[in-house]
Amino acid sequence: MSTNPFLISSEELAPWRGRDGLSVVDASWYLPAQRRFAKPEFEAAHIPGAVFFDQDAIVAAGSPLPHTLPSPQEFAAGVGALGVTESDTIVVYDGIGLFSAPRVWWMFRTFGARDVRILDGGFPAWQAAGLPVESGTAKPRAAASFTPSFDADAVVSFDAMKALVAAGGVQIADARPTERFAGETPEPRPGVRSGHMPGATSLPFGTLIEDGRLKDAEGLRRAFTQVGIDPDEPVVTSCGSGVTAAIINLALETLQNRRSRLYDGSWTEWGSAPDTPVATGHN
Repeated sequence: MSTNPFLISSEELAPWRGRDGLSVVDASWYLPAQRRFAKPEFEAAHIPGAVFFDQDAIVAAGSPLPHTLPSPQEFAAGVGALGVTESDTIVVYDGIGLFSAPRVWWMFRTFGARDVRILDGGFPAWQAAGLPVESGTAKPRAAASFTPSFDADAVVSFDAMKALVAAGGVQIADARPTERFAGETPEPRPGVRSGHMPGATSLPFGTLIEDGRLKDAEGLRRAFTQVGIDPDEPVVTSCGSGVTAAIINLALETLQNRRSRLYDGSWTEWGSAPDTPVATGHN
């Protein structure tokens, strides 16, 4: 049993299956380099009753950036079609263990869902426990009405990020691999410069994870302090396109820091803009 209020174990979830007011959401998403494909994997095997949240589809219409946070109305339409309401107990998981699920956990919370948890260890933990799976396309309950309540304070816009970087003094945690942060390897997306925002700190999301699960509070606190981030003070999170940054937000929430925000455009937006300052190196 997990002591983290934002996590739920496979053993805890198993007897809840089929309960009214429970929505299980597969939030798997993969980078091209991972050579995995979320929807076909879902159709091959998933937790019985789960629905598939397509992170490339429930986005802002017309945005040139990947994974741009949709409007409250767009989000409500997307998840309502999956049969999910804001009053449900929502359990989110992914196919790696802890990778893309925190982004969808963060989105549901940002749009007003009150009880959102992440399956500890994800689908691999469910399978390792010998629990049942099913195949085929999702069979959502009847379309539902999700009433959004948008928390604008959870999100940092491009203009706000430029102002924060220019002013300095804000803690910015970058979840990308160290080599990308330092500008030592090219970005995977064409036209995006290498490096990081001036004043940012490298905190690769993997340093917060152990064996596919979020570290305990002591391990999380150590990971932050080792790179010079005070986990009790406000932090703005960023990554490549706003997905793995949410792992840092989850870690901060676990440490009872309610003052974390996510820069939604992340490095794809910052690094592709022609006039934003870019730093390289490990500091």
